[in-house]
Amino acid sequence: MFYPLSAFIAYRYAKSNKASQTSFVSFINRFSVAGIALGLMALIIVVSVMNGLEGQLKQRILGIVPHIEITKTPIISESPSRTSNENEVTETPTQTAEKTTAVTLKEISETPIEGVVATMAYREAEAVVQSRSDLRGVQVHGVQPEVMIEHTLVANHMEQGRFSDLTEGSFAAIIGRSLAIKLEARVGDRLRVMVAGASVYTPFGRMPSQRLVTVVGVFDMGSQMDDKVMYMNLKDVNRLMRDPKGSEQSLRLFLNDAFNYQAVISALTDRVGVSVNNMKTWRERQGPLFDAVKMEKNMMTLMLLLIIAVAAFNIVSALVMVVTEKQGDIAVLQTQGMLPSSVMWIFVLNGLFNGIKGAGIGLVLGVVITLQLNNILDLIGSPLALVADGRGLPIEMDVVQIVGIALLSLLLCVLASVYPARKAMKIAPSQALQNE
Repeated sequence: MFYPLSAFIAYRYAKSNKASQTSFVSFINRFSVAGIALGLMALIIVVSVMNGLEGQLKQRILGIVPHIEITKTPIISESPSRTSNENEVTETPTQTAEKTTAVTLKEISETPIEGVVATMAYREAEAVVQSRSDLRGVQVHGVQPEVMIEHTLVANHMEQGRFSDLTEGSFAAIIGRSLAIKLEARVGDRLRVMVAGASVYTPFGRMPSQRLVTVVGVFDMGSQMDDKVMYMNLKDVNRLMRDPKGSEQSLRLFLNDAFNYQAVISALTDRVGVSVNNMKTWRERQGPLFDAVKMEKNMMTLMLLLIIAVAAFNIVSALVMVVTEKQGDIAVLQTQGMLPSSVMWIFVLNGLFNGIKGAGIGLVLGVVITLQLNNILDLIGSPLALVADGRGLPIEMDVVQIVGIALLSLLLCVLASVYPARKAMKIAPSQALQNE
C-alpha cells in the first residue's frame, strides 16, 4: 500500500515506542495524548450535562410562561410591508380588502407564521389567593383548556385532575404542587381569589374583585413557577376581572422552539404589522436566568478548552526534543533529496497523529461515561436528582457540538506542532552531520 513519505515517517514517530525514541520523549508524548483525552472527555461530559440542564429549565419554566403574548391594543399594519410580502403570507379577506385598518387579534391568530404551532385567547392577572392557613400572591392565567391539553407540557405533568375540568362557569382552578403545599390545599378545597386590578368602590371603601374557586387539579413541573401560577377558564377570569365580554384579553402564541422567538417577532412586525410595543416575550420574565446559565456554560467550556490547549502544547516540548534527537536523520533525508517542506510536514503530521489518538480516546470515553453518568453516580453513592421525575442528572448530547469540540482539539494539536516543524525545516544538513 502506498503511503506519502512524510506521513509514514510521522506515523513511526507518533508510535512513541522506546526503540525509536528515548524513554523521556516517549513519556512526554504519551502524557500529551493522555492530557488531550482527559480534557476532551471532561468537556464532553460537562457540556452534555449543561445542555441537559438548559433543556430542563426550558421545559419546566417555558412550559408555563407564555412564549409570546400580544395585547389587545389596536395594531396598525403598514401598507408597504404587507404589500411586499403578500405572496409569502396567506391573508384573510379583511386584510386584503383594507391594508391600513387595525389588525385584530383574531386576524393575527388566523395568519400562518413560521415557528408558531398554535394560538390561544389568553388573560393574565395578578391576584392574592387565600386559604384557611395562608395567603399568597399568584398569577392567574385565564386559558382555553382544549388548547392547553394539546400544546402545553403542563397538561402532561398533572398529579391530580386534568385541564378538561376547567369548565366555563365552574370557577375551577388548577394550581402547582408547591403552591398547594404552602396553602395546605387539596383537590376539592375552596380558595378565595382577590384581584386588585378589578376593584370597585363600595360604602366600605375600595374593594377588590374576589371569588371563591374550587381546586380541581394539581400540576408539578418542578420549576420555580409552580407556586406562582393558577390556571382558570378564560371566561371565568373575564368575569372575575369584571369584563365578561373579554375586551381586555390578549393572544398567546405557542412556539415550536421558544428560543426562536426573535424570528417570530420579526415575522409579526414585518409581515403582519404588529407593533413591538404590543408584544411580550418570555425573555422579559426569565431572560436573566437563561443568560446566567448560558454564561456559566460558556465559561466552563472555555476553562476545559484551556486544559485541552495545555495538553496540546505539551506536544511542542515532545516534538522539540524529537527534532533535537533526530537532527542527523533529518540531515540524511535532506541530502537524499527531501524538500524542507516535506520535513516540516513530518512533524506537523506527527502532532496531528498524537491529537487523533488523544481525541479518539477522549471522544469514546466521554460519550460512554456521559451515557452512563447517572449509573456511575449511583454506583459510587452520589446520586443527583435534578430531573422533575427524580431520574438523575439531565443529559443532552449534541452530536454537532461534540464533533466541533473534537475538531477544535485536533486544530490545537496542529497549531502546537507548527513551531517544532519549522525548526526541523531550518536544520542545515552540513552542521547537523558534523556532530554525528
